[in-house]
Amino acid sequence: MIRGAIFDMDGLMFDTEKLFAISWAEQARRFGFQPIPEFHRAVCGTSGTLARDIVRKFYPGISDANSFINDGCDRVADMMAESVPEKEGLHEIVDYLKGRGLRLAVASSSEAELIRANLTKTSLERQFDVLLSTSQVARGKPAPDVFLEAARRLGLRPEECYVFEDGINGVKAGIAAGCHTYMIPDMIPPTQEIREQCDGVFPSLLLLMEFLKTKEVLRNS
Repeated sequence: MIRGAIFDMDGLMFDTEKLFAISWAEQARRFGFQPIPEFHRAVCGTSGTLARDIVRKFYPGISDANSFINDGCDRVADMMAESVPEKEGLHEIVDYLKGRGLRLAVASSSEAELIRANLTKTSLERQFDVLLSTSQVARGKPAPDVFLEAARRLGLRPEECYVFEDGINGVKAGIAAGCHTYMIPDMIPPTQEIREQCDGVFPSLLLLMEFLKTKEVLRNS
């Protein structure tokens, strides 16, 4: 039985991945490199050591991978300071799941302060029972740590939780955690392997919600 839902944030709840793409290109130029578009796809959804390793892979000899990541994230936070662009169906699916009695969590690679700020600006903070950053667990996505910890803090087993993700690294983390994982792609399309391994791929949160409603009807019929 599903009793909880865990949301990624960037690219899933909020239309922020385009801002990250802009920021990463700015960072590359700032450090004296020509931007590599594939970098954004590789680093999407990661954090910590893995994110720094990806920086060094794409921009060999970079002087400070930590500053590259941190300053890039700060730039995105500055761009979102006044308003946060929401994804279609965000409030609708949150309201639907809360109405069904599910406990909700956000598990994101962004810092906890930014998670809380974005939810506050969009009047969603009170809807979520747990807010969790990958900086608060040992390993970032695609490791399952953040989803396992989110489920634990919700008081649930992983198999009792949905995971909603837009990125491949996040989907891999949700699957590895043992959660029922759905992908709502943003800038990165799913691979055939991801399509086969996750519970479903939908173009929007709104269409995912309609699918979940159908499952509910069928289960109760």
